[in-house]
This record gives sequence, C-alpha cells and structure tokens, in this order.
Amino acid sequence: MSTRPWIVHDDFWALIEPLLPPWPERSPGPRPVEDRLCLQGIPFVLYNDIAWQLLPLELGFGSGQTCWRRLERWQQAGVFDQLHRILLAELNAAGQLDWSRACVDGSHIRAKKGGTDTGPSPVDRRKTGSKHQPGRGR
Repeated sequence: MSTRPWIVHDDFWALIEPLLPPWPERSPGPRPVEDRLCLQGIPFVLYNDIAWQLLPLELGFGSGQTCWRRLERWQQAGVFDQLHRILLAELNAAGQLDWSRACVDGSHIRAKKGGTDTGPSPVDRRKTGSKHQPGRGR
C-alpha cells in the first residue's frame, strides 16, 4: 500500500474522469480547482480523520469546503455508484471476486404498496380503521 493512499494514480483517474460531470462554462467566481486535485483532497481528509476546514491549502487540493462541495456534486451526479459498478465488473472479469460470499441487502429498497397489502396494520392500534383499534369489538 502506498504511503500516501490519497494520491490518484493515472489508471484510476482514467476510470473516474469520464464519469465526472462537466464544469459549467460560465460559472461565477475564480477558476475551479482541478477535479483530480479535489479527488485527492477527499481521501486525504478521510484517511487522516480531520475536519474539512483543516485540509491544508499548501497541499494544493483546494480548500476543505471546495473538496466537500465537489464530493456533494459528484454524489448527486451518481459518480460513485457508477464507479462502484465499473470496479465490480472489472474485478469480476479478472476473477478477483468471490460471489459465494455475497449477500443481497434490501434495506434501501422501498416496499411496494398494493398487491399484497391487506389493509391497515394490525399492530398500529391508534389509527382509525385498524383491525385492532382499542375500544372496538372483535
């Protein structure tokens, strides 16, 4: 492992650069910090467990606020979800994944309404119309 794991090497940059949204041509303010430098500032903050505002400007990554905003922008654009899929596909193609140890996590998937819905929940006794509302005969 590198002694500076926040450094973005050329191979990794080649994967991520096409995923990044283009910078607006007519953006107000000073010329933005290069994406690659901001991308290095993000893991620097995380690796060193420092607050965003403590990112040293002399490293050339931009301010902590700049890196945080870029991270937010990229997250909103789905960059990291796309990168995750690409990396999984490449690792799978190289035979580097053991899918027998994988599990499906459905905790972030919204349950569909309708179809199997049988009406009010029997455990929600305070709602009007509940099957087991207090004071209601069974």
